Amino acid sequence: MTTQTTPAASAPTPATTAVRAVVDVDLPGAVISRHVYGHFAEHLGRCIYGGFFVGEDSDIPNAGGIRLDVVEALRALDIPNLRWPGGCFADEYHWRDGVGPREQRPRMVNSHWGDVVEDNSFGTHEFMALCEMLGAEPYVSANVGSGTVREASEWVEYLTRADDSPMAALRRANGRDEPWKVRFWGLGNEPWGCGGGMHAEAYADLARTFGVYSRDHGDNQLYRIAAGASDADYRWTQVLMKALGRTLGSGEVLGHGNSTFQAISFHYYTVPGPWESKGSATAFDTDEYYRTMVAARRIEEILAGHAAVMDAYDPGRRVGLVLDEWGTWFDVEPGTNPGFLFQQNTLRDALVAGVHFDAFHHHADRLVMANIAQTINVLQAMILTDGEALVLTPSYHVFEMNKGHQDARSLPLALRAASPAVGATDATGRRTELATFSASASTRDGRVLVSLTNLDADNPLDVEVDLRGARLGEPTGRILTAPALAAHNTPAEPAAVAPQPFAGLRLEGGVLRAQLPAHSFATVELPLLG
Repeated sequence: MTTQTTPAASAPTPATTAVRAVVDVDLPGAVISRHVYGHFAEHLGRCIYGGFFVGEDSDIPNAGGIRLDVVEALRALDIPNLRWPGGCFADEYHWRDGVGPREQRPRMVNSHWGDVVEDNSFGTHEFMALCEMLGAEPYVSANVGSGTVREASEWVEYLTRADDSPMAALRRANGRDEPWKVRFWGLGNEPWGCGGGMHAEAYADLARTFGVYSRDHGDNQLYRIAAGASDADYRWTQVLMKALGRTLGSGEVLGHGNSTFQAISFHYYTVPGPWESKGSATAFDTDEYYRTMVAARRIEEILAGHAAVMDAYDPGRRVGLVLDEWGTWFDVEPGTNPGFLFQQNTLRDALVAGVHFDAFHHHADRLVMANIAQTINVLQAMILTDGEALVLTPSYHVFEMNKGHQDARSLPLALRAASPAVGATDATGRRTELATFSASASTRDGRVLVSLTNLDADNPLDVEVDLRGARLGEPTGRILTAPALAAHNTPAEPAAVAPQPFAGLRLEGGVLRAQLPAHSFATVELPLLG
């Protein structure tokens, strides 16, 4: 793991600005699904092997080869779901290669990620055991790109059927008597790219077919997720919505009975520069920082765009929107395998996460799931491992600080005036204005939770939040910040970026007052007094 730091930049004298917002506590909105705090684990670099899975012979404490320190850390996040086996890997993965005695499993080449040999020692049974240990729901991605309809159908049967069917019998022969519960079922991944290079119409036909033959067995009800667009490709979403037919507004069931698909995904990564030169995860200046935040804040616009297309076909919002890959994507750390996508994780990444979660909360009426890419050692990871060492990243702490929003009712939050802003450039070099304040609020279990982010690199922000429509008790809060934007945690300094008590909070006449330091994320909890 590198410990490279950002060169010091000359900082102007801090100039405090102010922002004022209103939250209507007595007007709760849609439920924020806990699944927007989902995770993603692909056979990529050291996410599975050396991350989740070390093998039963490892000196690192494990159960069936699964790292126990990783399980403990993720359970503290109330991790709701885990997506597997990919990603691009999903569309070259054949599930039968990953069941049965490990020493008899065939090997394969992981052509997408490092061109390394995969021994399939982590397969279906290991993944399902991991989900049970985490208390997380499995989200399984079927192979549509190079697989067959029969292969996907038989995997569902293997996982979820209870009687003496052929696949249930095979599962029992491999050591598992009872079927598992599997709700989330992905119909391929990125079919426009690594998942098959398809046109939207061709994939839509395949998604319908795979959806029909991915059957419900017994009382297991699949929630089928069609693989959707890249970024703001709203046409792809439109084609998939058309593929569901004209029944969406009529009160009839979707598609053919309970088949086809019930949700549409898309992917969006925060990339601050050209794809060929995305920039360093740790060595960046203020301009690069702001460019990253401009890219991160686009998520609000893109969520709204896909939702608008879906609303035109599904005004009742019965089809879910899923963002099953999101996060920062920088150049890999120097000296690491380019195909392993290992990058450090700084305070900048944490602020990107804070902005995304606010957008997710704002779109709780349509967004049903989101999955950070990826959980361990890849891209915007929650956890970094190096042998026995385990480090919690700044992004991990945002997930933990925000977990009280899971399954809470979103609360409307409006600014009384435009957010403070700074001049910035986007990834193409175009000048724009970056709003530097982001916030969201929710209510659950007799309390209100407010999340606050100040993206200004240099200046603190005086915040006033008028909490209307309820009597509230004294606020308590935590804050995540550090002296440098590039601050990050390492085995030598595991708490360089970690939550601290948020001092100076005041509630005066129903108005929450606080000063957010420059480049900081905070959560504030207030009890409802009835």
